[in-house]
Amino acid sequence: MQEKANILLAEDDATLSMVIRESLEEAGYKVITADNGQQAIDLFSKDNIDICLLDIMMPVKDGFSVAKKIRQQTDLTPILFLTARSLEEDKIKGFLTGADDYITKPFSMAELLLRIEVFLRRSRKLHADQAISYKIGNLDFSFTDLKINTPNGTVPLTQKEAELLLFFCKHPNKVLKREEILLNVWGKDDYFLGRSMDVFVTKLRKHFKADPNIQLETIHGIGFRLNIP
Repeated sequence: MQEKANILLAEDDATLSMVIRESLEEAGYKVITADNGQQAIDLFSKDNIDICLLDIMMPVKDGFSVAKKIRQQTDLTPILFLTARSLEEDKIKGFLTGADDYITKPFSMAELLLRIEVFLRRSRKLHADQAISYKIGNLDFSFTDLKINTPNGTVPLTQKEAELLLFFCKHPNKVLKREEILLNVWGKDDYFLGRSMDVFVTKLRKHFKADPNIQLETIHGIGFRLNIP
């Protein structure tokens, strides 16, 4: 049977790593394992990885450091944190270092498999889609190339910034509820994902400074509206 995708699993608990690996292999995935952060970075650089599952607390380098290194190489590979810690600061820090989602231990394998499928579908769609671009005022947004062309030069975007901006562009000058944005861009409505979304909205606003006529307006208690002249 041909493997569905290559998964990098970085988990220093040997028993948990074995359980996860066996379940993923049964589901048709090829799993490459690492038991410390530096090994995970080295394996990612060598292998063609489709999705990363990273424990936060690992020896040598922690999951945050691994995610940062991966994001220096690519914005396209989904990163999911496997964490026993439920601290808000950890989750926010995880999103800021480039993670796409987190799953808190203990979790069911059914939940993990579902999250993996969601992110693989999304990343493959990004690669497979025909060229998608939008004219936003004086700016040219290329979703396919993950960039905004401005009068002052080109601004590169992360995948999540591009996905969020794409959703706004599909609904210009319309009030979008926070939960609606979260479900469509992140796949679920979650407090910590909402905090992450606010960070990405701030980043988009900085990009829009090249055209003062574009406003990403906060509608208090409801959500946001992208005002395009």
